[in-house]
Amino acid sequence: MPPGVFVVTAGQVRVTDGDGAVLSEIGPGAAVGGRRLLRDAPNPLAARAITDGRALVIPAAAFRDLARAHAPVRDFFRVDAAPRAGPRSLVTTAVAELMTADPLVMPPDATIRAAALAMREAGVSSVLVAEWGTLRGILTVRDVSARVTAEGRSPDMPLAQAMTADPVALPPTAPGSDVLHLMMERRISHVPIVDAGRIAGVVSKTDLTRVQAESSGEVIGDLAGAGDVAALARATARIPALLAQLVGAGNRHEVVTRTITDIADAVTRRLLCLAEADLGPPPVPYLWAACGSQGRQEQTGVSDQDNVLILSDAVSEEDDAYFAALARFVSDGLDRCGYVYCPGEMMATNPRWRKPARDWRHYFRAWIDRPGPEARMLASVMFDLRPVGGRRDLFEGLQAETLEAASRNSIFAAHMASQALTHQPPIGFWRGLATVRSGAHRDTIDMKHSGVVPVMDLARLYAIRGALSPVNTRARIEAARAAGIVSPRGGQDLLDAYDVIADARLHHQAAQVRAGAAPDNFMAPGRLSPFEQSHLRDAFLVVRTMQAAAGQRRGVL
Repeated sequence: MPPGVFVVTAGQVRVTDGDGAVLSEIGPGAAVGGRRLLRDAPNPLAARAITDGRALVIPAAAFRDLARAHAPVRDFFRVDAAPRAGPRSLVTTAVAELMTADPLVMPPDATIRAAALAMREAGVSSVLVAEWGTLRGILTVRDVSARVTAEGRSPDMPLAQAMTADPVALPPTAPGSDVLHLMMERRISHVPIVDAGRIAGVVSKTDLTRVQAESSGEVIGDLAGAGDVAALARATARIPALLAQLVGAGNRHEVVTRTITDIADAVTRRLLCLAEADLGPPPVPYLWAACGSQGRQEQTGVSDQDNVLILSDAVSEEDDAYFAALARFVSDGLDRCGYVYCPGEMMATNPRWRKPARDWRHYFRAWIDRPGPEARMLASVMFDLRPVGGRRDLFEGLQAETLEAASRNSIFAAHMASQALTHQPPIGFWRGLATVRSGAHRDTIDMKHSGVVPVMDLARLYAIRGALSPVNTRARIEAARAAGIVSPRGGQDLLDAYDVIADARLHHQAAQVRAGAAPDNFMAPGRLSPFEQSHLRDAFLVVRTMQAAAGQRRGVL
């Protein structure tokens, strides 16, 4: 096919990929080739008329000029022809671009006086305390005032006695919004940046530009200061408006869902703090972990709660009463904040999902060794676990062991491949969009179970096959490409398809919020333009093709 965009004005056209596989059959108003041209991708598509008709041809160079000059053209084809001008967003700016890369570092035995003089001379407001290159603590100008001067302590005492020990740190690859949310939630003004265990820099409040993340930061700030569940619920009531704002500002789906999930994480951690204040300190260490959309950091305007408790192996039977009460407090609080109870009781309130780490190891071994229907279903959920609050070390060894065992078990991988085919994209017999045929959601597409879930299932399968640690769907696909689990072309096509589907889902929810309705996952394709329907249909066809490859155990395209 000559390079360019084909716009069908009459008749029917069949579009195939470089291997001859049929991608779609399109009619008047649909186009072929635009998205690939805008991202400078190879264009192996072929189009053949299957009825008499007409098509307009826009040469590639002319189309790119048109896209550069007119935002509606870029938005229509869902790819930016060039970087957009305007202020940077914290949600799309890496911490490495914000941090001070040469922070002031001193040993634990240095004096407070020496640290204060060094900060004044360097014109900075913090000093990182390190031993043999490893971060041990942080001291800020505010700490000197509050912990030394105000308390009449000697300025000649060592830093180790006044510093904040073992401060929370972030990697340089984290988004800048993580820093903002951490500062707002924990009421701190500096965040150390650590790369592979070594100090890389520090970010202070003055390093941040608030831009698009400001509203989410304000919500998290309100959550951090909430004294009860009612205050938390008032803050989370702003989530739908925030979602509509983020979508309306042109943010990509992964930016929106990550921001919404950050809020859910902050709610959860605040509830854990309130629970401990009410119940007293925990008898043994614990980890609160999320699964489902919160675990994958992909929450939208419609989310229930899926969570578990991983307890220290030192826990006793008598201790369970404490953790049962803690789980009930947090789960009830989440429900009041809009994260409704899981209908399948996949929550820490269920004793089955409130166990010591040794029992969790047994769970995963059993699912991997005996992958029956229930095991496949549970593994699909539990492989999306992500730590949210408590002791992360209770999970890290468990995740590594489980991924390694799963990747070595070909029978388990085959069963998970079968599980990944459970949800099918909504493509009908004639390759058109298939809608729900009856009931309250008649003539709509379920953009969750028929839309994003098939891609999530594939991404999870790739992670299992390659023992890949990411939990986020997009990150899993990118890691699978890098590891050779999927081919570069197959992986890129799946990423593009996922972007189209996930963006369409979020735009549907944002439109509902702006119309004053509660957001849901049921989108009427009749409200889309023929162009949009064509893009969505092509995206679903890519997913179905990748499912077929996974089912044949090829896993690549």
